Amino acid sequence: MRRLVYLLLLIVSTTSCLSKKELVYMQNKNLKETAPTAIPNTYKAYQLQPNDVLSIKVQSLEPEISNIYNIIPPSSAFGFADPGTMFLSGYTVDDEGNVNLPNVGKVKIAGLTVTQSQELIQRNIDRFINNATVVVKLISFKVSVLGEVQRPGQYFIYNERSTLLEALGMAGDLTRGASRENVKLIRQTPTGSEVVLIDLKDPNLVQSKYYFVMPNDVLYVEPTNELVKRDNLISLNVATVALSVISTAVLLLNYFK
Repeated sequence: MRRLVYLLLLIVSTTSCLSKKELVYMQNKNLKETAPTAIPNTYKAYQLQPNDVLSIKVQSLEPEISNIYNIIPPSSAFGFADPGTMFLSGYTVDDEGNVNLPNVGKVKIAGLTVTQSQELIQRNIDRFINNATVVVKLISFKVSVLGEVQRPGQYFIYNERSTLLEALGMAGDLTRGASRENVKLIRQTPTGSEVVLIDLKDPNLVQSKYYFVMPNDVLYVEPTNELVKRDNLISLNVATVALSVISTAVLLLNYFK
């Protein structure tokens, strides 16, 4: 019993020793409400890549013609809630960077932003339909958040200008045992994968080109060294208590025999 009490005291002591400095994001004593700091915009629009999935909707006064481009009717467009249905309701960018549209044929959109691809598809549709309106959305925008967060998993994003902090917020924020200084960002680019180590305590984070998340980003939040040591210590003490209980039970059994 005494060992169990010591173990509980140890757990309490190791989980309550984090300082405010270890938990606060973007630390800067010069940030004041009365004098907001002007920060330049670092957002750079995502350029489409093979295997991206787009929702392309065409509306016109001649629906019997424009509907040939719509995999699902415009009346129910963007009405699906299950992200898994996007492969049935969207156009996939092929390995050569094209989308294949009825009548129009293949349109090269890899390397373009969503807005640029919408303008290009609009010009192509205008050759076949008068006064048509084309709306293009990227529906395969997802990020994975792993490690020391409250709800690790994969999250779909419906705002092209979402930030790294918003992605962490979708996962329920970091745990108390998460390292604010060691967040790995794995990003897919046309030339390969990038791995970047991000410090959430750095106030200059908002000026980084990695502040805005991109499709297929993976965020991995490392545990603190204190958390690893605490878990190891707890495991050791649990094992010690278990062995002590077994030893006591064996002694008692021998005694009564």
